Amino acid sequence: MKGFYTQLDNKIYYSTVLIVIVIMIIGLLMDNPNIGEDRIGNILHSSLIFILSVCLLLYPKYVTRVFRMIIIIVASFYFYTLFLLYPETWSTFIFLCFIPAISILFFDSKLFYFSLLLNSVSIIGLFGYIVFSGKGYLYPYIQQDLIGNVINFIGSQVIIYFIFYLSSGRIKKQQLYYEQIQQTERLKTTGQLAAAVAHEIRNPLTVVKGFLQLYEKDTSFSDETKRHFTLMVDELNTAEQVISQFLSIAKPNKETETETVNVKEVLQSVTDLLHSYGLLHDNKIELNVVEDCYIVANNIEFKQLLINIIKNAIEASKIGDSVIVTASRKGEFVEIKVVDYGHGMSEAEVKSLGTPFYSLKSKGTGLGMMICFNIAEKYKGKIDIQSSQGEGTMISISFPATIS
Repeated sequence: MKGFYTQLDNKIYYSTVLIVIVIMIIGLLMDNPNIGEDRIGNILHSSLIFILSVCLLLYPKYVTRVFRMIIIIVASFYFYTLFLLYPETWSTFIFLCFIPAISILFFDSKLFYFSLLLNSVSIIGLFGYIVFSGKGYLYPYIQQDLIGNVINFIGSQVIIYFIFYLSSGRIKKQQLYYEQIQQTERLKTTGQLAAAVAHEIRNPLTVVKGFLQLYEKDTSFSDETKRHFTLMVDELNTAEQVISQFLSIAKPNKETETETVNVKEVLQSVTDLLHSYGLLHDNKIELNVVEDCYIVANNIEFKQLLINIIKNAIEASKIGDSVIVTASRKGEFVEIKVVDYGHGMSEAEVKSLGTPFYSLKSKGTGLGMMICFNIAEKYKGKIDIQSSQGEGTMISISFPATIS
């Protein structure tokens, strides 16, 4: 989220924070009945203003969940302290009711539920203090209608939750829409590039490859020279494979024949195929399919999807590690998980997967994962990637389930 801060956003943020700080200072100094009377209370009030101000001013430089949690805790402590220090000011109770609203600004569901729980526990403790401490007379507007205030507090929390639920759902839809637009633009750009360049490159490559294959059979060349020819032919084959991937993206076949695919059989076939490849890296593939699962797709394209992802998992794994492949029914979907315990990826690297020419492999083109996303989307599936650097990656592939 730090990357979204622009110069204009920073100006607005800091201007707003400065206004909030000024308001807090005015609240401390203007018409404060405790000035000169409650020294400890004034010191506590001043200290909390200082700590909260520092947290708000430093936030754009430390945009992390931990720092947001600190801001919520400090803000909660600040408002509860105001309530206890100034019992004659009934409006401070309203601030207590709307403390969880602060977390909505962070668009983080975990922080919101943390704030909601923290405020609920704190208000229970506060009401308990008012009822059992013998100081309820300081808060007559609470003590005289305790049940009513409890109901009002619960109602305020429900309203805040409803606001969070609606805003969070809308933001997720906008984020999904934005990602779909990005993916569409990637496909459009790659398709235009492929259509303009692929055929023009393939023709001269074919001619060069043909002459090199002819020279390989020519007895007038030495074995050393022929090895050079073989190496050049292999590299040309790699180039042709990249061009073929280009063309498959530029002109996807929407009329591909579909069939009912037995996921268990296909996974068994693919893992058997990649077994020897895994042994080259001293990696094993552990397959676990609990039950027969069926989807509707093109068998060849589905195999291509699985081969790409399992092969990537093997290449990302450390020597001697295993790649775990599982499949099971999850409601109306068949979910396939491919787990490796390799070097993992950062959040930015995960988001970039599927982008043309973005690859974490030295000789990768980035087109393999892009084709995987296209195949999944073509058959109404979804690919979800969860990764952590140094711990590994889990790729979940889900397709609508069908019956055999």
